[in-house]
Amino acid sequence: MNRLTTIACGGVIGVTVAGGLLVGPSRSASLPLPPQPTSMAVSPTLPSTGARRSWNLVSQPQNQPAPSPAEIYVEYSPPAPAPAPTPVALPVPAPRPMAVARPWSPPPGYVTIHVPVYRQAMVLDCETSALRMGLATFGHYYGDSTLFGLESPDTRAPVMGPNHTIVQWGDPYTNFVGNVNGSDTTPTGYGVYWPVILSIARSHGVPNATGGEGYAPGTIYKALTAGHPVEVWVETNWMRPRLGTWTAWDGRKVRSSFVEHAVILSGVSASQVRVNDPLHGTQYWVSKSQFEANWRDFNDMAVLFQ
Repeated sequence: MNRLTTIACGGVIGVTVAGGLLVGPSRSASLPLPPQPTSMAVSPTLPSTGARRSWNLVSQPQNQPAPSPAEIYVEYSPPAPAPAPTPVALPVPAPRPMAVARPWSPPPGYVTIHVPVYRQAMVLDCETSALRMGLATFGHYYGDSTLFGLESPDTRAPVMGPNHTIVQWGDPYTNFVGNVNGSDTTPTGYGVYWPVILSIARSHGVPNATGGEGYAPGTIYKALTAGHPVEVWVETNWMRPRLGTWTAWDGRKVRSSFVEHAVILSGVSASQVRVNDPLHGTQYWVSKSQFEANWRDFNDMAVLFQ
């Protein structure tokens, strides 16, 4: 019973809804409808929101360099030159009287000899280099090594005593003593005396040369005034160290100094002598008193080139 009633009610409701649907169109036909655009397609699922527009996506390529800024060139116009300064007249000094050149007058007794200046080639060959200068004055030119080879060097070492004294060594009157490139203060080398130098001078272009010891200073100055260079035995840099003696292998007593040296005198004046010094290849003047004191330490030893 109840089931039939429910079905009947459902049928009534269904008829009513259906009837409303059938009646709906006829009622709405009398109402105006909104205008529909003719150019757009209606989405089957979403309401239209207006006319479709086309959008094109433009992709920007990657790693594209940025455009450089435009360069603008402006014509350069140099600035106008600055006006030249107005010259200022300077005062002109009054002319000075010109000095009159006068010929140089040497002091009384002033004489120089044209002797070339040579520097010694080896440490202790000052006597050889002085000989070389003396020979060159007369036009005979030799090297130090050539002349030194004629001195028959005795290279034996000395016998030393107490207080750095030499007891026995070679004979510088007959040979060059020691190592020519050694040291005269150690000592490993020494030098050679006048007989050997005189012998070489006479055999190499100056046969009238003379030499010896015990010369008077006046004899040397007279030779210089006459134009004859003189080799003399003094001490290095005109020092005055302690003197000594040793006994040569042949028994001769040898007077010596640890700074033995030889130079060539190439000029003279009333108070000085001019020195060609082979130690550094220099030429200078020293007083006669200084020269004579040093020269006396070697018993006034000399070789005169004439």
